[in-house]
Amino acid sequence: MTEHIGAQLALILALGVGSQWLAWRMKLPAILFLLLTGIAVGPVLGLINPDTLMGDLLFPGVSLGVAIILFEGALTLKMPEISGHGKVVTRLISAGAIITWLLAGATAHYLFDLSWEISLLFGGLVSVTGPTVIVPILRTVKPRASIAGILRWEGILIDPIGALLVVLVFEYVISGRQQGHTLFIFGEVVAVGVALGVAGAYAMAAVLRRHLLPEYLHNVGALAWVLGIYACSNVIAEESGLLAVTLMGMILANLKDLELEDILDFKETLTLLFISVLFIILAARLEPSQIIDLGGGAVLLLIALVAIRALSVAVATWGTKLNWRERALIVWIAPRGIVAAAISALFAAKLSDLGIPGAEQLVPLTFMVIIVTVLVQSLTARPLALALGVCDPEARGVMIFGGQQVGLAIGKALHEQGFPVLMADTNWEQISAARMAGLPTYYGNVVSEHADRHLDLIGIGRLFAMSRRPALNALAALRYRRELGAGRVYNLRMPEEQASGEKKTFAQRYRTPSLFGDTVTFGQLASKMSKGAAIKVTRLTDSYSFEDYKAGQGATAVLLVAIDDRNNLKVFTDLKPFTPKAGWMVMALVDKTEKTEKIEKTEKLVDGTVANDTPAA
Repeated sequence: MTEHIGAQLALILALGVGSQWLAWRMKLPAILFLLLTGIAVGPVLGLINPDTLMGDLLFPGVSLGVAIILFEGALTLKMPEISGHGKVVTRLISAGAIITWLLAGATAHYLFDLSWEISLLFGGLVSVTGPTVIVPILRTVKPRASIAGILRWEGILIDPIGALLVVLVFEYVISGRQQGHTLFIFGEVVAVGVALGVAGAYAMAAVLRRHLLPEYLHNVGALAWVLGIYACSNVIAEESGLLAVTLMGMILANLKDLELEDILDFKETLTLLFISVLFIILAARLEPSQIIDLGGGAVLLLIALVAIRALSVAVATWGTKLNWRERALIVWIAPRGIVAAAISALFAAKLSDLGIPGAEQLVPLTFMVIIVTVLVQSLTARPLALALGVCDPEARGVMIFGGQQVGLAIGKALHEQGFPVLMADTNWEQISAARMAGLPTYYGNVVSEHADRHLDLIGIGRLFAMSRRPALNALAALRYRRELGAGRVYNLRMPEEQASGEKKTFAQRYRTPSLFGDTVTFGQLASKMSKGAAIKVTRLTDSYSFEDYKAGQGATAVLLVAIDDRNNLKVFTDLKPFTPKAGWMVMALVDKTEKTEKIEKTEKLVDGTVANDTPAA
């Protein structure tokens, strides 16, 4: 018997990882595959019965998993970001969320004859989208930057805000079923949740700031603290724990001078594990007949949700410059995600225990909305965006990962030539320098779960992997080659790779072009810059060809990129060599020598511009 339990748990974990991998390969939200897998191995094939497998530990385990998911989501909510992304996003997560909550709740009440308590809880659940379902769709659709920015930040910000709304509604419903005055009990639950959430956040911040824990205990210490606050809050006031941990995460995210990146990375990894296991278990408890029994009312509900979304978007975009095509795509892309799935199953079980009628319909209704919106919108959003003419043109931007001063100089040079540049690094000093130079940045590991959720690749079409760690460069190249294209991901070699035939074979096996050529290394570029070399842009003409350029200053220069007469970027690599033509510009790292100084003084003007040696950085 024990062996069977171990085998089922191992199967759930394997299926969870497999679902995540399949979602990555197909560029679809992972929650879709997790829920479908759970239904398949549960009621359809009968391989897993969560109630038998976990018994009385099922819902305590689910509760702890939901608490961690909500805390991790709340850690991403920084209040300045709400006002920093335009009034459309602010309206969507405020007025838009309230409109969705109330109207979706009313629709469920009249279509399925649910109590107002269950209906309003359902309305709160379907008001939340979330980055885990939005970001994969945006990467497939590639809409205009204005649309992508609105949808992406709506998903990031509504995740914790919507979770807080749902928890508050649930607390109110629960308080109404307990002995005593409803408002008094609700106030007690909220007061305890707020008090412990605030106290827990500031206590944790004090421990981290004063270095009272060794660094290697930060992650597990934070996990123990979150679960401890959750449990204590529930002991003092039943069901107040979720409110406490959600609020604690929000407060920690907005405290200044508090380094949470390592804890956030750990929580994201843990959340990924919980999501993979939790959703398969929850879906395995769902009978397909429960969804089928919803009948025609389910179709009417889905149509109503689209209409409600249209009203929310109309209110949010009133008085803006967005045209009707852009608004239509924003209306269509609103899949429901993790918060709705995780909380609905937990709350439905607790409400059923209290004998609240209609609680058993909460899960099939919510899961039906999640599966249909994710599946339908994932498959139709791209064709709709093309039909509306709101897809982003070919991405011209470059993400530069690492490279220190070399990468920053190249980024500044590309930016000055009109190419969007995103600087990514795990070193805060390098990110600060890039921000001072006016370049967009991402602070973190580009192959992390955090990057999957928060790294904005809208307009980015190429990756220059230039970090000092060859293995991380290779991993980044493999991660983004499917998204950007195998021929648009480049890997700058390190000095140690040049001397290692094994590493060279590894790179060729995966066909990752060597950035700037097979003989160019990071050490070579850094050495040249330390000796005064600078990045210069040279315009070729009929009288000054590429051969003339190479015979002159190009003899000692490291060729980086070329810009053709249509303003397209061409990268010099060890694969697919090309010859720049008249009208093109060549960007190279040029040594500061007496020869180049003489050339600079004797260059003639061509069409009102310097023919070559135009400084770029």
